[in-house]
Amino acid sequence: MERAFLRSDASYDGVFFVAVRTTGVFCRPSCPARKPRPANVEYFSTPRAALSAGYRPCKRCRPLHTDGRPPEWVERLLGQVDAAPATRLCDADVRKLGIDPARARRYFKRHYGMTFQAYNRARRMGTALHEIRRGADLTRVGLAHGFDSSSGFRDAFARTFGQPPGQARGSDCLVTQMIESPLGPLLACATSEAVCMLEYTDRRALEAQIEALQKRFGCAIVPGSNAPLARLSTELAEYFAGRRRAFTVPIAYPGTPFQQATWRELLRIPYGQTISYEELARRVQRPGAQRAVGMANGRNPIAILIPCHRVVNKNGQLGGYGGGLWRKQKLLDIEHARSA
Repeated sequence: MERAFLRSDASYDGVFFVAVRTTGVFCRPSCPARKPRPANVEYFSTPRAALSAGYRPCKRCRPLHTDGRPPEWVERLLGQVDAAPATRLCDADVRKLGIDPARARRYFKRHYGMTFQAYNRARRMGTALHEIRRGADLTRVGLAHGFDSSSGFRDAFARTFGQPPGQARGSDCLVTQMIESPLGPLLACATSEAVCMLEYTDRRALEAQIEALQKRFGCAIVPGSNAPLARLSTELAEYFAGRRRAFTVPIAYPGTPFQQATWRELLRIPYGQTISYEELARRVQRPGAQRAVGMANGRNPIAILIPCHRVVNKNGQLGGYGGGLWRKQKLLDIEHARSA
């Protein structure tokens, strides 16, 4: 536990909580605050135990907060963008909201894989592409999205989508959206037809995963929403509420032939049931390849929908899970409770 805490390892969030005797505060293992001396630290398995011992929750990492909602100031900034996605927000506009631009830049880089300015620009380009695909006039779209000239709009559009706006009427893009959940925020990504990624935002390899996704689909990634993402949000809410056992939203999961074969077998594991890595290897006709199927599990691009959490060790222990063992346990608890 001490090693995980010193590394600020987010995969242990929810597994244990860290209390600091000198401050009287308890935190998540991933808390970014300065680490105390080990002699001043004690560990608890639940927030209730820490509270009963007289500790109060940290205001920075919010250990009692489980719905994945971002801080109030981030919600305010996102609300400003959502209210007028075509509007260009500069640092002065951010300051008028009472928000430090540097703070916004750091937060968005860490949680969204891009700075706030890049997020705002990508959002504008995404809405511009949507209007162009509906047949809108290119010059009008450029002016409406904060560009002073058609040439400036063409250059920015080409940098984002790899082609000028005049050639983009039949093109597609990957749209990303943050989805709140009882397990923390999830970053979803979808084409106009299918969901292609669902991942926990605190995963260390998230940025590399997004880049790989962009290369595989050969199109730009912009924040926003579309039909598959709207359907995904609804079905996830139903799943966590215990009202849904099977997802119907279309999914797309490009990968190596072995990875795809593994992921297809995961989709066949019934709700509320588990199999071992050994059994999974047998089902993909690679008996003895438990480590290989474990690696394929870890690279599953669509968490929860492709249920890699339903694979455990032969002895019944959880094994590994990229989102953290506490999340794997909670997903299994949800399904086992509803199945019973």
